[in-house]
Amino acid sequence: MLRSLSRHPLFRQGGSFLVVGAVQLLVDWALFVALTALGMPTAPANLAGRVGGALLGFWLNGRVTFAQAGSARLGWRRFARFLLVWIPLTVISTLAVAWVAGTLGLAHAWLAKPLVEGALAVVAFFLWRHVVYR
Repeated sequence: MLRSLSRHPLFRQGGSFLVVGAVQLLVDWALFVALTALGMPTAPANLAGRVGGALLGFWLNGRVTFAQAGSARLGWRRFARFLLVWIPLTVISTLAVAWVAGTLGLAHAWLAKPLVEGALAVVAFFLWRHVVYR
């Protein structure tokens, strides 16, 4: 029973999504911290970090997480659907991180960003799975 569950696509995809998401988050967060440390305002730095992380994440998720029978699930149609999901999530992320930076300071925004992105990743997994990479 447990062995059959581990073979279920949702569990395989979930595990892969966590690994890809960790790499993606690291790229996103590192860009955000570096750019804000260099003086870039919070909102554009968050957008730049999310773009860098998103491009890597779209490619990795299409090649690894949601690939079928070794065949990548990429292409312009999926990228367009990806953007339809990514843009609202980016707006939410940017508003949250900018609010933390404005209210509590930049150092707190650096700490809050992984938490914000982690919460959004839960929603994103199901949206990527059912909307983007279907």
